[in-house]
Amino acid sequence: MIEVRKIVVTVEEVRHDGGPPLAAPLLKGALACVVRNPFAGRYEPDIVPMMEALKPLGLECATKLLAALGNEPGRIEAYGKGALVGSAGELEHGALWHVPGGYAMRELLGQALAIVPSMTKVGPMGAVLDVPIHHKDAAYVRSHFDGITVAVADAPRADEILFALAMTTGGRPHARVGGLAKEDISQWNGLR
Repeated sequence: MIEVRKIVVTVEEVRHDGGPPLAAPLLKGALACVVRNPFAGRYEPDIVPMMEALKPLGLECATKLLAALGNEPGRIEAYGKGALVGSAGELEHGALWHVPGGYAMRELLGQALAIVPSMTKVGPMGAVLDVPIHHKDAAYVRSHFDGITVAVADAPRADEILFALAMTTGGRPHARVGGLAKEDISQWNGLR
């Protein structure tokens, strides 16, 4: 059921964002995995088996992204996921990535209590997907509200889905708008 056409991994090394240079560069990575959509062009009432079938791919993708960011789970502070469904598919086909993509990252990162933020949309080949990102242990850590843009020039074709994962080694450079700081996480409930 799962036919992968390509996997694209990108890593940004952010040294500053208009302010002073950071003590250590922030790494922001994204992985796009382009798969054939077996439901393209038709309505299928029972799509849950594909979600199960995607679980090994979710783990493979999360492992590749973590490796591209240095293969140190303890350095990853934030994450996100998303899906871009080709024009012959439907929004619900992208939602199949919620469990395989999100739980794969949480498994690899060990303690990862916060829900993995997500974006899903239908779009043409070359469309842009802005993947939301927030802190992996507490969704309200304001310094880590961020995102990364994912696009693959020849994907998704009408009968494909682009599944995306994102991870970062920190929050926004020069974050200074207040709110809960990562050092002040206290409830360990995924929120605060």
